[in-house]
Amino acid sequence: MDLYGIVRRKGWATPGDLEEAAKRSSAEGDKEDSGVRWIRSYVLSEDGGEVGTFCVYEADSPDAIRAHADAADLPVDEIVPIADTVVVRPDPEPAAT
Repeated sequence: MDLYGIVRRKGWATPGDLEEAAKRSSAEGDKEDSGVRWIRSYVLSEDGGEVGTFCVYEADSPDAIRAHADAADLPVDEIVPIADTVVVRPDPEPAAT
């Protein structure tokens, strides 16, 4: 499997919609031979109040990511191969809500 970044701009109207999409994504990705493994996502605050994401996945191919997205009813704006990782600092702890 290779590492990919997936950009999903303005994919959801609300954080609740994104939460439902995450459940669908997990269910599809957990299927045997799905060809994808969700690593992490960063939620983007979009103009107009929508939310988007930048997701990191391991996948057999970009086609496997697109098939997963179709099965989970997720948008895909761009798929970019990740060449390497440079960690300067760990991700900050999420803000308390």
